[in-house]
Amino acid sequence: MRTARTEFEQHVAHARAEFEEANERIKKRTGRDLILAILIGVGIGAVALGSLIFIKWVFILLALGVVVLGVVEFSRALRGSDRRIDLVPQIIAAVVVLLSGAFLELWLHWVALFAGLAVVVVWRLIAQMAAADGRRYNAVTSDVLAGTFVVFYVPFLASMAMVLLRQDRGEWWILAFIAVAVVADTAAYAAGLTFGKHPMAPRISPNKTWEGFAGAVVGAIAAGVLLGIFLLGVPWWAGAILGAVILGTATTGDLGESMVKRDLGIKDMSSWLPGHGGVLDRLDSILPSATAALALYYLFAPMGAA
Repeated sequence: MRTARTEFEQHVAHARAEFEEANERIKKRTGRDLILAILIGVGIGAVALGSLIFIKWVFILLALGVVVLGVVEFSRALRGSDRRIDLVPQIIAAVVVLLSGAFLELWLHWVALFAGLAVVVVWRLIAQMAAADGRRYNAVTSDVLAGTFVVFYVPFLASMAMVLLRQDRGEWWILAFIAVAVVADTAAYAAGLTFGKHPMAPRISPNKTWEGFAGAVVGAIAAGVLLGIFLLGVPWWAGAILGAVILGTATTGDLGESMVKRDLGIKDMSSWLPGHGGVLDRLDSILPSATAALALYYLFAPMGAA
């Protein structure tokens, strides 16, 4: 028994050494701690899944917290590039816009969006006049545009998921489009890590390859078809369209955020999520996909099973 135990411990130590070596190779190639990233991703996914299925208001609170964190880290990143972003009006606008999407009629939601934008713009102009530091007009204009972009990019796009949540069986559509985006990202990661040789957009995101994108295409469409049939009750071709559209918006969002980070001269929006980067580094593919999912809901939901 002692010999067997010693052999078992040796096998475990050898397997652990090989695993750590493989993880270090992956970390060196991708710049991420894969194991930690998986654990955090699974934890966040479990909370989101449970709230969507059982208690919707918990999902709204989760979305609100994530959006506020995203606004804070984006504002801090913009400040680091000499843009003046006022955090208080940004948080006020984020809360108002997101909650209006969850609880108010659509026309009131648009009113809340423009009211939030007005607060951000007026606050920045008054703060600039009070500062009286001789900042040039083009710099002030850049500050205002950057502030409005934060409102559109984070809380407004996230509010589309809140509008979708209010619809009949909308929680399943949220689950479906997030699942497609996650599957596409995972398939792209795995295919790129295994077969990746040809860079897709080297000036924007050097780690993305065409082989990875091909893996994302297969994964997203397959996930869309399966989720469409078994979760949403729509025809297989509607699920394929769902997969293709979400793949397009997820890829565009991912590359778009990479362009923003390259313009700001940063690798990640923050380091709040070990192994992932910042909150927006995980939401870059999900935020633009929410609007696409809402449009697809209006188009295909009447086909769905009860």
